Amino acid sequence: MTGRVVAVNLGVVTQAQWAGDASGRSGIDKRPVDGPVLLRADGVAGDFIGERAQHGGPDQAVYAYAQEDAGWWSAELGRDISPGGFGENLTTWAVDVTGAVIGERWAVGSALLQVTKPRTPCMTFAGFWGVPDLIKRFTVRAMPGAYLRVLRDGEVGAGDPVEVVDRPAHGVTIGEVFRATSLEPELLPRLLDVPDLPESTREKVRRRLNVAG
Repeated sequence: MTGRVVAVNLGVVTQAQWAGDASGRSGIDKRPVDGPVLLRADGVAGDFIGERAQHGGPDQAVYAYAQEDAGWWSAELGRDISPGGFGENLTTWAVDVTGAVIGERWAVGSALLQVTKPRTPCMTFAGFWGVPDLIKRFTVRAMPGAYLRVLRDGEVGAGDPVEVVDRPAHGVTIGEVFRATSLEPELLPRLLDVPDLPESTREKVRRRLNVAG
């Protein structure tokens, strides 16, 4: 499967009461930039992250969201949602982000990325959009977008192809992990032995199932 990058988006500093950071700053407002951007193991060059305790880090170095899913939300809310409106670094087209398998690898520009986990909606997201019940609605919709590790640093720009170069056989997807950890706990046992699932997510699953590590 080959899709493409619609936009690469970087966060600007937003000061707001709804921001989760103790200083009241958030980087959820991400906007498209011209030219290629360097993706590194520790994150996206030039991106601002406000609440680093919850965002960023190697397992959440890059966040991707599908333009097709953004279009559904535009129709649902009756307003335009520009690239970056979900706080995503990469807006994609013709990439099955929700159906991406945990651990699958994407060649994008000169970078190599690996799918790790879904995004969990938070109050900062709801505040940014001004939709008080967004967490509930986002959870029910279950199209969360995907976080990615950077396995090989590289530059990525709008128009670059997104090629899935490796897909693990276990078949557990971003969508399944999201549903398991939100609305469908009966799916949790399938996550225990998924390679490349972040340890923080695996530990959450163990706690929910009350099993030892």
